Parts: sequence; C-alpha cells; structure tokens
Amino acid sequence: MIHLFLSKPNANDKGDSDSAEAIIPLLHQLGTVIWSTIVSSGAKSEARLWLCKSVSLMTPLSPRDQRDLFRNMLRSKSVNLELASQLLQMVFEKRPRLAGSILAKRSHTLENFFKDNAGNPRRILKWFSNFDAGGGSDHKNGAKALSQFAFVNRDICWEELEWKGKHGQSPAMVATKPHYFLDLDVLRTVENFVEYVPEFWSSSEFAESLKDGEILSLDTKYFVELFIGLMYKDDSRDVWGAVDDFLRDASFSSLCNHLLISLQESELLIFLRSLSKSFSSPVENMELGNSSCWLEIVLSKCKDFASIDQLLLLNMVVNQGRQLLRLMQDEECQEEKEKVEDIVSQIVNASSISGSFAAILDGCLGIRTLDVVKLLGLYSWVIHYVLSKECQTLESWESLFIRNGITFRKSGTYSILEYDRIKQEENWSRLDNKSPGAIHSKKKEKRRKKRRRAVGFNDDVSDDDDLFVRDDGQDMQSRTISWLLSTDGFSTPWTMPDLPEHLAKHCLSVWMKWVFTKQTDAA
Repeated sequence: MIHLFLSKPNANDKGDSDSAEAIIPLLHQLGTVIWSTIVSSGAKSEARLWLCKSVSLMTPLSPRDQRDLFRNMLRSKSVNLELASQLLQMVFEKRPRLAGSILAKRSHTLENFFKDNAGNPRRILKWFSNFDAGGGSDHKNGAKALSQFAFVNRDICWEELEWKGKHGQSPAMVATKPHYFLDLDVLRTVENFVEYVPEFWSSSEFAESLKDGEILSLDTKYFVELFIGLMYKDDSRDVWGAVDDFLRDASFSSLCNHLLISLQESELLIFLRSLSKSFSSPVENMELGNSSCWLEIVLSKCKDFASIDQLLLLNMVVNQGRQLLRLMQDEECQEEKEKVEDIVSQIVNASSISGSFAAILDGCLGIRTLDVVKLLGLYSWVIHYVLSKECQTLESWESLFIRNGITFRKSGTYSILEYDRIKQEENWSRLDNKSPGAIHSKKKEKRRKKRRRAVGFNDDVSDDDDLFVRDDGQDMQSRTISWLLSTDGFSTPWTMPDLPEHLAKHCLSVWMKWVFTKQTDAA
C-alpha cells in the first residue's frame, strides 16, 4: 500500500537522491500523458472552465484592486464585447436600479424602444397596461407614468387617449374613478404619444417609472446593446461610474464565475498575469487546505506565465482528480490509461525506498514555484489514483489510517441489523420476478445501470458512480460507513468514495507547507 508521507522528514535527512532522480522524471512523464489525454479527448475547454472556478474560490482582492482588475479587461485595446455583455447582464440582474437610474436620465431615448416595429406591441402592452383595478392608487410602471402625465398635462394630451368604449372619458370622470383607465386602448394611446406627444418621453413621470430598472426585463438584449453603445461609443462617464461601483461592490467569486467564462484562452492568461500583480499574500498567511491554495501560491510568487497549459493541468490533478480518473476509463483513452498505470506503478515502487520522498522535497528547494507545485500536485494525484484502486474495504482504509498516523473514529454507520434488513429486502425483491413491484424494481435498476454507462466526463460524480465500485455488497457499505478524521479536525464524515480525493488534497497541503516554510527559513 502506498505511503502518504504525512510525517515531516528530519531536517538533516537529504533522503535517497538516486530514487528521487528516478521519480521526478516519471512525474513529468505522467504530466505529459495526462495532458495528452485531456487534449485528445476534447476536454481542454472543460479544464479551462474548472480553472475559472478555482480562481473564483481564491482569497478576494481589495475592492479597489478588484475594480481595477476587471475594469482593465473591459478597457483593453481589443475590446471583448461578450465580456461587457456578461457584466451588463449581471448588473441588470443584481443591481437593476443602478442601470435604471442611468436610463431615467436618458428617458427620451426610450421613445425609440417603443416606436421600433420589432416587438413594439408586446413592449407597449407589457409596460403600459398595469392599471390598478381597485382605487387606482396602485398603477404600476408605464401605466402609472401615463396616467400621472395625462392628468398633469391634460390640455395637451388628453385627446390622444384612446378608449375602448363608444365614447371617451373626461378628466373629471377618470379623476373620481381611476379604474376607468382599465378601458384605455393602451396600444393605440402609446402609439399616439410616440407620434404627437414627444414631451411625455422626457417627462419626470416617465423617468420616474424607469428608476427601479424593471424595464430592463422587457428586452435584455436591447438594453445590453444600448449600454454597450454608451460605454464604448459615447464613453459616458456616468455609465462607467456605475460599472466601477458594481465591480467594487460585487463579490470576487460572483464576478469570476460570470465573467471569466467569456474570455478566450489568451485573454484568461492576461487576466491571470494581471491578477498575479495584485495578489501577494505570503504563504504563511494562506489557508493551505483551500482548493485554490496552490493557485494563490503560484500567483503570489510567479508574476508571468508563458502558457496557461500548466495551470490547466495542475488544476485538473489537484481539484478535478476524480473527473480525471473517469476520463481515463473512457474506451478511447485505453492507451493513455495503460501508460498511466505503468508510470504510477514505477513511482510507487521507487517511493518505497526509504528517504525517497525526503529527497524529492529537498530537491524542490532549488526550482521555481510553478514546477514545485506541479511535482507535488502530480504526486498527490498518484495518491488519489492508487487509493481509488486499491482501498476497497473497511479494513484496508483503517489500516491505511493507522499506518499513516491518522486518528479516526466511525461516524454515521448503520447497525448490523439494519444493514442485514436492507440486504434482505433487496434479495426478496429479486425472487418474485413476475410481481409488479419486482418489474418496477428491475426497470429502475436497469435505468440506473444505463445512467451509469451514459455518464460523461463533465457529469458530477456521486457515490453511486464511483470508479472502482464492487458488486458484492461493499458498495452499500461504502455509502453507509463514514469516518471522522484528524486530517480536518474531525469536522466532516468521509465515505469511501470521497476519501481518495480528500487524502490526496490533504497530502498536497501538508507537503506544500513543508516546502515553502523551508524556503522561507532558508531565505
């Protein structure tokens, strides 16, 4: 069984340099094979999305740095209109009043929005038909603006009101019975206002109806294009000011999740370079158990990257280890799978030599940060791979815990009687194949198996879909038995399918702490 190397090597122990010299090239070979698999399988785009997710989980920047980081992307020479579009949609959804206040200042431009033949009737009816059926005090949106303007300016516009009945309504009559506005022919009336009452579109009544930003929902695409024109064609100061306010106040995670997906690979690389310049947290202040700690370390120490490929690879082996294992099971990746199995076997054999891992850690002191994290990250994936394949029983897991000094206790287990009852019910359900219940059970089981076969590289992995599932009752145990471990302060119950990933990440955080603490002490 593979050793997790959780005990800190002796400071004076330089380890077995010969075995380390054998392991390090094997780790590089492993990285090459994994990357080749990612590219040949067409999974590179998903790898980029996962890297964006990891970036979103990093320690947030200061509001000012965050604003400058994203604003610089929006202001770059090669403007990414898709990025701007994504941002504006975020503003419309999360801060509609911010955009609504800008529209209110330019209310006259909305005349064309309702005049435009494309979607004109629908827009008019949705915005101006919200008259109150009660006392009239709760007219909403454009209906409220229309009624208020009509009363205040009845001498210039009342005759433009079109009514559905045989005769029109007088201002005095509607004033005493506001619900009469329900009889207004809204479509013809607004068309008259577009043609004959230009004052309405610049009025305070109409501007007030726009301030809450609800009008944005009538045609998001239209307003996105309108605001992009204000940003890049007119360079409107108030629009950019609103963008700055939003970028400063929004959460870093939310901005990354919504905006980074619209970047091309070269643009994402520029973004990460810019991020590295504003990110300088010392390693000793980082939460090394965080899934993005490796990225924070790389960005804080490396201010430039020739390619994004290494970051994509690193993120895959560190944060998407289980999905990577699933990819290796694909029929089209059998050649790569065999290569991986051979390389992993050689690494495990070489690692069994006493002092081999200590020599690897010592060798990390003289190389650049990105290469350090790459080697340790690949080695942690070897841990993930081996544990997923070899640890299949309760006894094997608990033996691993004991051997590596991990304190544990069982949590959330079913009693033996309950386990036997569940198995007995399953056995009885298989006996009577002719019963409706049995037929339903068989169909359900068939669907479940079919779903397992159909699950893809991008699907979430659940306990039922784990890579190395046994069909002898052990799968049920894996879903009912869990442990509390000292690795995370006994805070989370871990089941068999989740343990390989958890322990691999724990190993990586422990190893990085040793290496970078030693680097700091040496400096």
